[in-house]
Amino acid sequence: MSNPIIVIGAGQAAASFVATLRSHEYEGRIIMIGDEAYLPYQRPPLSKRYLLGQMDLSRLLLRPQDWYEDHKVELKLNTRVESINRQDKSVSLSNSETLNYSQLMLCTGSTPHWLPEAIGGRLSGIYTLRGLNDVDQMKHEFTEGKKLLIVGGGYIGLEAAAVASDLGLQVTVVELADRILQRVASPATSEYFRTIHQLNNITILENTGLKSFTDKEGHVRSALLSDGSEIAVDFVITGIGVAPNTQLAEDAGLTIDNGIAVNLQSQTSDVSIYSAGDCASFEYQGQRIRLESVQNAVEQAENAAMHILGEPVQYQPIPWFWSDQYKTKLQIAGLNQGYNDTVTRPGKREGSLSIWYYKDQQFLAVDAMNDPIAYSMGRKILAAGKNIPKEAAADVSVNLKDYT
Repeated sequence: MSNPIIVIGAGQAAASFVATLRSHEYEGRIIMIGDEAYLPYQRPPLSKRYLLGQMDLSRLLLRPQDWYEDHKVELKLNTRVESINRQDKSVSLSNSETLNYSQLMLCTGSTPHWLPEAIGGRLSGIYTLRGLNDVDQMKHEFTEGKKLLIVGGGYIGLEAAAVASDLGLQVTVVELADRILQRVASPATSEYFRTIHQLNNITILENTGLKSFTDKEGHVRSALLSDGSEIAVDFVITGIGVAPNTQLAEDAGLTIDNGIAVNLQSQTSDVSIYSAGDCASFEYQGQRIRLESVQNAVEQAENAAMHILGEPVQYQPIPWFWSDQYKTKLQIAGLNQGYNDTVTRPGKREGSLSIWYYKDQQFLAVDAMNDPIAYSMGRKILAAGKNIPKEAAADVSVNLKDYT
């Protein structure tokens, strides 16, 4: 009997990988190893419906326990992989087991950046927002009237701010850059979201750094900011980015380049080892990128599975993302990296808007706020490899379908 396919990680990419193998009638043995105690689950609802109590754990799971049993996927949860031996094609586990593999799939994800311990970043009451345990640990803090400080004005931080505001907390967001969403969005998109947060009584302090925290008996009590002000806080959520989990791969001698480097079939520098999701980087339009999104985790994992099944295709995604804040649904199609111009297109409904990104005259991406038509058309234009002139994108009398 041949050795199994072993999957390291038990998140969205891992779940999609094994589901694709089984749906295409792969009959070999599959082992999935995850360091959390839970079956693979959805992460996007954690900071929204799960935190609000609108979704329980059973609905959070991607598939129930009996699916894994019925499809003969062996689960080793609450277990870490300590090392990979490429010569022996084996992995060593935290429970002292050693398992041999035929192919190995690395879905190791990413880890949030913590604030420095020297400024008090590890005090009680300071949280990151990544996994189920993170949310469970902070849930009790979300009590009406409490003072919450969010460090980082990216999408994760702003989504948490929206939930906290809905629950009646007093929320302050501090952002070191000149504006919220500076790394990922245009000034127009930043302005749109700044406005809706301020209308919901969120205090947003841009171009403001965090110097240190004070505590009482080890629990955070205030934050000293770069402008010399001090604000009282009951708890803190940090949303200052993530780092890909590459240590296992690096220790095994695999190529690391902005993550675990893979080719367009999701293979690493070792042809028996694949990778997908937040931890993996791939070539896209002449640069090596990582995509931290559900869409990428699913599609890249499916790409790896199809290569193992003998049906290889090149991974050439049309990236898409979303964010829910208050009653606003943001949908993004494409990547705006390298843009040097934007145009704004009003939507048909009140409060709807889309921002179209260009590099010179080439359309790159669209941010659509409560405007599913703009999102859908923008994505279709990108998928078809076509272009839409700036003046057409900005003109509401133009039918976007004409450019798909």
